[in-house]
Amino acid sequence: MSTIEKALAKQKLAKKELNDPVQEHLVDTPPTAPVETTNSSSNNDVLELDKSELEKRGFLIDNGTRKSIKDEFRQIKRKLIGNAFGAASKTLNHSNLVMVSSSKPNEGKTFVSINLALSIALEQDKTVLLIDADVLRPSVNRELGFGPVPGLVEYLLGQKNDISEILYSTNIDKLKIIPAGEPHHLSNELLASDRMEALAKELAERYPDRIVIFDCPPLIGVTETLVLANLMGQALVVIEESKTQLADIKAATENLNEDLALGLVLNKAIRSHKDMYGYYGYGYGTK
Repeated sequence: MSTIEKALAKQKLAKKELNDPVQEHLVDTPPTAPVETTNSSSNNDVLELDKSELEKRGFLIDNGTRKSIKDEFRQIKRKLIGNAFGAASKTLNHSNLVMVSSSKPNEGKTFVSINLALSIALEQDKTVLLIDADVLRPSVNRELGFGPVPGLVEYLLGQKNDISEILYSTNIDKLKIIPAGEPHHLSNELLASDRMEALAKELAERYPDRIVIFDCPPLIGVTETLVLANLMGQALVVIEESKTQLADIKAATENLNEDLALGLVLNKAIRSHKDMYGYYGYGYGTK
């Protein structure tokens, strides 16, 4: 007899001795089985994304997206997934946590973050969580076309106590999102907080079959991004062709943790006059 059953039997006997038929009837009712928690969010809000509009704007939607962009992101995600769950995962801390950043703003890191998440969501046995960690200049909600909702900032401030309160399902299967939330005057400092470190640890260990993509602030000028990078196992630095300077790339990467698996993404590369935007170059390796 389990501890719970013994306790119920003891309580039932005590009720009988008091000759309370109503209470006895209540005790006789079988206890409700505990609800098992799953990887799904308990947040009832579902973010409805306009797939047709996203496809028109160059995002990787399964129906009709250019084969070239599908193939490029497929190559990237294979490396990320291999590092996250393959032999390399044993040498990386939090191997399933991936930061996407750039040296400076406007180099296309959010475009890459979203498309990587959409590509991984097509996998049969993996789920993906996209986190807008660029809390000072959030753009994931704008790019995906949904309004302001509570997110990472509210959680780090302690206004939301459970991850499930800021984790949103979407109408794209296997894609979940944690938005940035409402901007705060200490937004960047929150990324270097103990609560952020605990969150990263929980995401890495609680969902071991999930890739978590962090759309992070630029590496130059935001010191907290380097602190955030120390919580990750992998990093992608987005480089805009003909704009990003070699000196900026060096400055952005030279202080990253040496144990971090580092990849470089060449964005907005020109292949021909007919195809002038996209994701065309990729280099990967450790520092």
